Amino acid sequence: MQYKSQAVAKPYFIAAIALFAGQILFGLIMGLQYVVGDFLFPAIPFNVARMVHTNLLIVWLLFGFMGGAYYLIPEEAETELHSPKLALALFWIFLVAGALTVVGYLTVPYATLAEATGNDIVATMGREFLEQPLLTKVGIVVVALAFLFNITMTVLKGRKTAISTVLLIGLWGLAVMFLFSFYNPDNLVLDKFYWWWVVHLWVEGVWELILGALLAFVLIKVTGVDREVIEKWLYVIVTLTLITGIIGTGHHYFWIGTPGYWQWWGSIFS
Repeated sequence: MQYKSQAVAKPYFIAAIALFAGQILFGLIMGLQYVVGDFLFPAIPFNVARMVHTNLLIVWLLFGFMGGAYYLIPEEAETELHSPKLALALFWIFLVAGALTVVGYLTVPYATLAEATGNDIVATMGREFLEQPLLTKVGIVVVALAFLFNITMTVLKGRKTAISTVLLIGLWGLAVMFLFSFYNPDNLVLDKFYWWWVVHLWVEGVWELILGALLAFVLIKVTGVDREVIEKWLYVIVTLTLITGIIGTGHHYFWIGTPGYWQWWGSIFS
């Protein structure tokens, strides 16, 4: 490590690996429940195991993205992280909040959990991948904003590169797209329309920018290829990703009752 503050990435990577192991564990539980229908029933019903499995996927990826950013940005910006203490504080806040949410899934009936966490105030629960209680969603937004503040301030005071710029755009896009998880209209078509703005535009949109920036950083370090060449291809890749990812959302739209042209647009750009 060239900068001491890069060390804050370590607990994020450890947590990501542990959460990934947890995801695999619950995946195995679900697999066994397909074969042995009453396996761990009623302690862990299939729907609860699946909810924990998919939520762990999201959280370990977020920990990985945050850890990757904390390691990459100081080297790209050629300066220490704006606030290593804030980075560590956010780690523990995010980890504890995530653990409490999983414990809630496993120990409290989902309807009771929704009632206890203010879902009657802003109804956001009950949707695939976005099952998190309102308090958890608010916590994710707070952690994300503080994380983005830390990363953005580091970039602003140091060197600006294409890699750090693409990474920042991806991270800010991730946070902005997640805000649509708070919008839950009564109309099912509208609900699914905006639900895909979170799910699809995360996986096939802004996440690709983050991964592209991280991959570009790794390629420069591992292969020794000239930075200018890597950055040119990075721009090409993220441009194609955004165009095809955004328009490709249409491969979901047709099936929720939107006009037929979305099937063509979505199929072509996918």
